[in-house]
Amino acid sequence: MSTLAKAKGFKKSRTGTYLSIGTTAFGAISVIKQARRARTEHDALQLVDAIVSAAAIATGVALLVRELKRLGDDDVLLS
Repeated sequence: MSTLAKAKGFKKSRTGTYLSIGTTAFGAISVIKQARRARTEHDALQLVDAIVSAAAIATGVALLVRELKRLGDDDVLLS
């Protein structure tokens, strides 16, 4: 398998999935800051936005974990 083909398959690899989980979870930091700012300023609309964003992050991580479980031994980069 060529290097280019391996690079294209990175997103569906175990390593790529771990990287996606990490970057998605890293987005939680800004959501936490947004929620704290909203609570301090008593801004209900901004707080709702932070809650919806947190739910989207949680769903995204759950989907990536499911994909990680599906990969199993079929890792593209290790073949």
